[in-house]
Amino acid sequence: MDIVIPLFRLFEPLDAIGPYELLANVPDARVRFVAPEPGRIADVLGAMRVDVPTRYSEVESCDVLLVPGGAGARLMLDNTEFIDWVRRIHETTRFTTSVCTGALILGAAGLLKGLTATTHWLAMDDLETFGATYTAERVVRHDKIMTSAGVSAGIDLALGLCALLSDELTARAIQLFTEYDPQPPYDSGSLATATPEVVARARELASGG
Repeated sequence: MDIVIPLFRLFEPLDAIGPYELLANVPDARVRFVAPEPGRIADVLGAMRVDVPTRYSEVESCDVLLVPGGAGARLMLDNTEFIDWVRRIHETTRFTTSVCTGALILGAAGLLKGLTATTHWLAMDDLETFGATYTAERVVRHDKIMTSAGVSAGIDLALGLCALLSDELTARAIQLFTEYDPQPPYDSGSLATATPEVVARARELASGG
């Protein structure tokens, strides 16, 4: 079972590493990172470097494609070769998925037109420019296309994928093994629960403030 996660400069680390942690535990699964060019890829936060040996164009098919987000995802929207590759690989997958603003890449590839989809709340308007309808759900599935909301939501998407790729018992075991049992100290993880002050501060942080 071949699971491919493309990385690009300024990717959001948890978008990729969170799902990787869970999916790598699926029996008979192989998770591969690919990139525009082989080498060391830097994340958007600046301290993580991932050595990626494989160029994405070397991959002609896979069972699962998982596209992370981050500032780099927006830059990749202008890379027609990459977008064409996503569209082509989608034809071969069992599941084509995105985390956070990775949904914009699926949108640019024409995969979300006419569908409801989710992404980071700061990118909801951008998502709809590709013909999708934004929904605030944490994970949205349409047949083999799955999108998740921002950053940590990719873990929820990946856990659901674990069941689809194996079975619910295995997915529950992976959840236990990774002790994925969220109990956050604050209830500010979505626009539905965050106060206006929290939303304003989050916007400041997103813009570097």
